[in-house]
Amino acid sequence: MKHFTNVRDIGDLHAALQEAFDIKKDRFRYHELGKNKTLMMVFFNSSLRTRLSTQKAAMNLGMNVIVLDVNQGAWKLETERGVVMDGDKSEHLLEAIPVMGCYCDLIGVRSFASFESREYDYNETVLSQFMKYSGRPVFSMEAATRHPLQSFADLITIEEHKKTPRPKVVLTWAPHPKALPQAVPNSFAEWMNAADYDFVITHPEGYELAPEFVGNARVEYDQRKAFEGADFIYAKNWAAYAEPNYGKVIHRDRAWTVDAEKMALTNDAYFMHCLPVRRNMIVTDEVIESPRSLVIPEAANREISAQVVIKRLLESLP
Repeated sequence: MKHFTNVRDIGDLHAALQEAFDIKKDRFRYHELGKNKTLMMVFFNSSLRTRLSTQKAAMNLGMNVIVLDVNQGAWKLETERGVVMDGDKSEHLLEAIPVMGCYCDLIGVRSFASFESREYDYNETVLSQFMKYSGRPVFSMEAATRHPLQSFADLITIEEHKKTPRPKVVLTWAPHPKALPQAVPNSFAEWMNAADYDFVITHPEGYELAPEFVGNARVEYDQRKAFEGADFIYAKNWAAYAEPNYGKVIHRDRAWTVDAEKMALTNDAYFMHCLPVRRNMIVTDEVIESPRSLVIPEAANREISAQVVIKRLLESLP
């Protein structure tokens, strides 16, 4: 595996899941694999689970880890080509990226959508420059359009808890006080389609995701109807994708909050969310604290998904 940015990079899902389950049984089995190797984690945005889980995964593999927070303790970086750098940005990514590559063996990058331009975001401008200019294997720790480490952990969690070979999985939009990227729902949809689950996406009109991510999923605008018979409910907010409302909050309809009444429509479904979560906006206290909530096991599996990816990237090094 040269880079990791989406579900296609992981290859056969069954093999990836088996590797994840094997690693979960013995996290230090491959500790010598990363000896004298260095992972650089570059953060353009805040993080809790991604930072901790990815660093722990690399340490399990015996790696050294450098964490660079671009917004604290580093020069402000320009990402656009052809600009006159007469503002507050002192260094360009085109120089910074190859310099970073000099100091490490692998690079993880976290860079959210800016919502200034859909074309800029959906071209994955920042992540693409790291893959092009670093000279190192690069993996996404969440980019403008996808969060593959999260979605891989979600898949591991569903496989651990499903009661039927092809469970009904529902991705539901939920309200939030500010605009959030489509990366998590895009990526979740991509992985659920690849897993060939009975997959439904439900959201208010105007919050349609990009067609390439919706794929074969059924889209249902009636949330209660979508919940009927579901085995897993995955709640997440996202801003509008379609122009001219790209990156905007169209409305904050609290009727879409996941509560016990809606969960009662399901097949005793598990509740999932990537965290952090706005309680009593996205989901009520009663639901997220219930025995059917998987948010903590899901977060714990972030270490496992990251370790599988880093292991495979290390194995690909010359």
